[in-house]
Amino acid sequence: MRMHPHHSAVAYRIRHRILRLVACIVIAVLAFGGAAAYATWLNINGVVQTNRVESLVEGGEDEVLDPNSGKAISFVVIGQDTRDGDNAALSGGTEADIGLHNADTTMVVEIGPNRQFINIVSIPRDSIVDVPSCRTSKGTVPAQYGIMFNTIFSTAYQEGGDLSSAASCTVNAVNALTGLHISNFIVVDFKGLTDMIDALGGVDVCIPVDTVDANTELDLKKGMQHLDGRQATNYARMRKGTGTDGSDIMRTTRQQYLIKSIFREAISKNLFTQTSQLYQLAIAALNSLNISDGMANTNALMGLAFSLRNLQFSHIYAQTVPIIQAPFDPNRVVWADSAKEVWKKFQEDKPLYGDDSSDQEEAQGNGSTASASPSESASQEPEPTPEGSSSEESSPAPSSTPTPTVDPVTGLITMPDGTLVDPNTNGIVDPENGTIKDQDTGQYIGIADDYLNNTVCAVQPNKQD
Repeated sequence: MRMHPHHSAVAYRIRHRILRLVACIVIAVLAFGGAAAYATWLNINGVVQTNRVESLVEGGEDEVLDPNSGKAISFVVIGQDTRDGDNAALSGGTEADIGLHNADTTMVVEIGPNRQFINIVSIPRDSIVDVPSCRTSKGTVPAQYGIMFNTIFSTAYQEGGDLSSAASCTVNAVNALTGLHISNFIVVDFKGLTDMIDALGGVDVCIPVDTVDANTELDLKKGMQHLDGRQATNYARMRKGTGTDGSDIMRTTRQQYLIKSIFREAISKNLFTQTSQLYQLAIAALNSLNISDGMANTNALMGLAFSLRNLQFSHIYAQTVPIIQAPFDPNRVVWADSAKEVWKKFQEDKPLYGDDSSDQEEAQGNGSTASASPSESASQEPEPTPEGSSSEESSPAPSSTPTPTVDPVTGLITMPDGTLVDPNTNGIVDPENGTIKDQDTGQYIGIADDYLNNTVCAVQPNKQD
């Protein structure tokens, strides 16, 4: 008969006390973790609900953010130019400007159905447009013709007296002009953008020329600079400093570049392993934003953020809607016919450049897979030599004609005459500052950010696994 070892009553009590102690510690840790997570959720949810704004967009009452729908998510981001409160120190305005609410920036954003790309298209504030009537909190703004786009926001704010009216009328106008059906929006002001950047610990920005701007007190040296929130915000919104031409259109390209730089900074940090910084960034960002009620769902926002964890920076596409100079005013612009092609991409849920296949190769240059371009002949593989013939017989005579070349780092095409071409937009790139201009209209449409960072400022690109 097999004998089992005997245990004393004392040993038995000690062993079980230890087990109970371990169990209590595990339960305490789990309970504390759950309580901390719940407290964090409550804090974030409190901010989201405090900054929730009612959407008055026509026909959009049922559009609610669902990150798991497998559908594209579209919304309009509006940068509010206000001199109220803490914005006064950043805006450069006077006491006479207090109480004004203008739209400094408007961007239409689409997150792809597979969460593998983001489209961002800027609408210049100086665009001359016709827009339909829209409903505000206190009445209706009648249809308007031949107005500057940014006045839609301020007129609706004056009529309705709130962000809900101003933002909703802006989105209604976007829908009428683009053929899209967007109901959600996000409004951010100068102070909000500043706080968001500071929560990230600043952002790297390439300054192409020594930049001085008396209005914003900027004094930046040429080169890659790590800017705090105030510096970065003022650099993106200045119009009259050195290195600028005073136009809103050129300023728009800097705003796109800053947004992409913020994305780059966030993506380069593994915030999912830096819980404290992620929480601080979330609170700072949400405190900075006024979100339409269709998006003001904390669980949905957290789900959307998580769904974008594998987004590659190279699949963030940004440009300005194609424009031409207004025939009746050299200081204003109207949308070009080619703008329809841009909005068609949104309607079809496709990236602005390249394709939306999940195995899309990582793009070069501005972060996209280029379509047919002048470099096509330079990148084609030679055809095999037919059997039974020599390479000398089958190969054509060498051509002395220079061919375009493609920079493997920036993706830009160098034409035989030295002109730099962006393969995505087919625009001409300024070698001094990386701005891209439409070949037909001569208007700014974006910035070749990889060229700006890696050539003008000579910084090696961040590599992603």
